[in-house]
Amino acid sequence: MRALVCRKYGSFEDLVIEEWDDPVPGDGEIVFDVKAASLNFADILSIAGKYQVREPLPFIAGNEAAGVVSAIGPGVTTYQPGDRIIGALRGGGFAEKALAAEGTTLPLPDALDFAQGAALTVAYGTSYHALKQGARLREGETVLVLGAAGGVGYAAVDLARAMGARVIACASSDEKLEFARQGGADDCINYSTESLRDAVKELTDGKGVDVVYDAVGGELAAQALRSLAWHGRFLVIGFASGSIPEFPANIALLKEASIIGVWYGTWCVKHPDEMHENAAELVGMIQSGSLRLAEPQAYAFEDFAAAFRSIYERQSLGKVVLML
Repeated sequence: MRALVCRKYGSFEDLVIEEWDDPVPGDGEIVFDVKAASLNFADILSIAGKYQVREPLPFIAGNEAAGVVSAIGPGVTTYQPGDRIIGALRGGGFAEKALAAEGTTLPLPDALDFAQGAALTVAYGTSYHALKQGARLREGETVLVLGAAGGVGYAAVDLARAMGARVIACASSDEKLEFARQGGADDCINYSTESLRDAVKELTDGKGVDVVYDAVGGELAAQALRSLAWHGRFLVIGFASGSIPEFPANIALLKEASIIGVWYGTWCVKHPDEMHENAAELVGMIQSGSLRLAEPQAYAFEDFAAAFRSIYERQSLGKVVLML
């Protein structure tokens, strides 16, 4: 099979497409023909050797993909060859075939195409876990989403709206904010042209927001923390800006605020039953039409460098996928 291989830590520009042995399913495992594989900022960190868990070289990155089951291992009961599937993976997604454990897969809903399916698990899984288990979001609360036009950011906007919250979307351009409005944002802040903290204060009549969803980090995180309301919750999702914020503990004290880390992949491993419950609820929201999934930006497999660059330079709107 063809695979996109990382042979040295560094830039995504150094990845190479080469022949790789086809995966073979073991007990409880599934092999599927990949039709679409989603890119995430975590993939860029993994390729650079800077992710929380460092993959040994050489390796195939890619943690989510959608396709058609081609082989099943002993003990698999959910699927048969020919079934459409979404796989949440521990790498290996950027290839013509991928290996997944049965317990980390979902049937691809009829309402979704392969590109949408590949873009579902990390963005919507992360955001739903963050808002549901992390923030314990309640109907009527206000959520501030930083990086609202990115993959996880758009998902957070879409889900917070579906969960009955007021959503304030934040992004660096009017084009990105318009995209966030398609996901259901009630208000928008362009943090390249106005003060985030002042804008939040005006939009909330000085009260502040109940939840901050931060996949950006950097200086914006510090402003957003100060924009929390009493008993606010700050969700640490990631650091797309490249800068990890250092929080002043006195702000959390003065607001009795909570700073909550969100590491979806590890949570799934530790809490598989809750993960499957979340997934079933997400599928239900998709089938009922309560979510507004955007069509991902699709690139040919051979154009992987351009696809990665769109994420690295923060030019993408929503999710980015490679089509195989």
